[in-house]
Amino acid sequence: MDKSCFMGIDFGTQSVRCGVVDCAGALIAIGDERYNTFHPKPGYAEQDPAETLSAMERALIKCRAKAGDNVFRRIAGIAVCATSSTVLAVDGNGSPLMNAILWMDNRASAHAEAIGRTAHENLRHCGGEESAEWLVPKMMWIRDNMPDVYEESSRIVELQDYVNHYLTGSWSASICQATCKANYVEERGGFDEDFFRTIGFPEFFGKADIEVLNLGAPVGELRASLAAKFGIPRGTLVYQGGVDAHVCGIGLGVCRPGDTGVVMGSSFVQLALTESARFHDGIWGPYKSAVVPGLYCLEGGQVSAASITEWFVREFNVDGENPYSVMAAEAGAIPSGSEGLVMLDFFQGNRTPYKNASARGVFFGLTLAHTRAHMYRAVMEGVAYGMRNILEAMESGGDAINQLSGCGGVTRNRVWLQIISDVVNKPTVLTKNSGDAGVLGCAVIAAVGSGYFPDFGRACDNMVRMTEVITPDRERHAQYEESYGRYLDLYENLKDLY
Repeated sequence: MDKSCFMGIDFGTQSVRCGVVDCAGALIAIGDERYNTFHPKPGYAEQDPAETLSAMERALIKCRAKAGDNVFRRIAGIAVCATSSTVLAVDGNGSPLMNAILWMDNRASAHAEAIGRTAHENLRHCGGEESAEWLVPKMMWIRDNMPDVYEESSRIVELQDYVNHYLTGSWSASICQATCKANYVEERGGFDEDFFRTIGFPEFFGKADIEVLNLGAPVGELRASLAAKFGIPRGTLVYQGGVDAHVCGIGLGVCRPGDTGVVMGSSFVQLALTESARFHDGIWGPYKSAVVPGLYCLEGGQVSAASITEWFVREFNVDGENPYSVMAAEAGAIPSGSEGLVMLDFFQGNRTPYKNASARGVFFGLTLAHTRAHMYRAVMEGVAYGMRNILEAMESGGDAINQLSGCGGVTRNRVWLQIISDVVNKPTVLTKNSGDAGVLGCAVIAAVGSGYFPDFGRACDNMVRMTEVITPDRERHAQYEESYGRYLDLYENLKDLY
């Protein structure tokens, strides 16, 4: 029996997780460490790169203590995923010159809006506009607001690139971050000089990582000093990973056309793979080869999802050891459609398909007969309507979405999962180790990169284990049609009031 195993390192917004996975997808051990986020001004969010690396090393030590030295000596490849775009400037030695600007930081909003106003052809490949979360607006903000740092910097990079350089001494960018967050368009030759001239940032090429590697391509050998420190075989290769959410999709088995991964947490992210380029103003993408070489990725998102249930149980003072279970049980007794009550899930605006940051949440149809259980069920149904709206936009070009693969805290809420499947009329697949989908996705990438598996399809077939399928109920789906139509009509009638 082959005893090879693979290491995945997943940098999330609040913590880093380091895990070791065998070639059959079994999670042998995992270690995690938290780090701090700083908010020096409204709309700002920063992290200390030194603290981030220190947390990674502590997580590695925890993982090794749990797995044992023998397991670490069998590691045959490593891959990393990270939040994006989390951006920092470094000097010629790769040392940080600033705190990292976290993905959620919106200080570069004016730069993003200015890029969008150019209406350059490149923007067609990212839904027609730029986001303040992305790399290029943040680089331009550093140029215009931190000139000393900008001039001293050797390069301005993603956290992904910074970590890979720390591990290997080599610089490169992931095609996942480059395509989804930095206006890299494979069909237009990659980074387009005309685009950067048009937006007023031709110096991009002197500051960015412009060597772009596919997921699974070798970045370099793990530094000998780190290999010795952590008991990992000398010469072990680090393979290129990607954006944490996208790598989570791989960890859920999303690797073929028609597969769609959904990260179901405080916010929802939907990632669909298609064979052809379908352009939708309301959806991010199509991103060619951003996840699987040759396939296109479409990305949608709901800013508010489980965060609305957090608001509900807090503001309605729901008691009990687990107030979410209390409300799920109450809502489960309410008929589909919440007896005429409909909620719009735009509590923090709409990311897709309307891309309307000014949109706000609504409860419509309240009567004196409605209870908190009706309202809670309407919350879960409203989020499901929002997901259906996104999926239908993704499918509007003719590419079918076969099923959903879910991870995140909402997958523990069976009532909500059934509502989602019934509303969107698609099965929802649950997998083993979905709570560590980022680590598992990195391990899959390392297994493909090392040649242990020939492609992502074969690797996912062997390393991702389906545990359950939530099947939609046709009768309940039909019952939801009227309420879903009202959801769509409400936005159209209210959008001018926001």
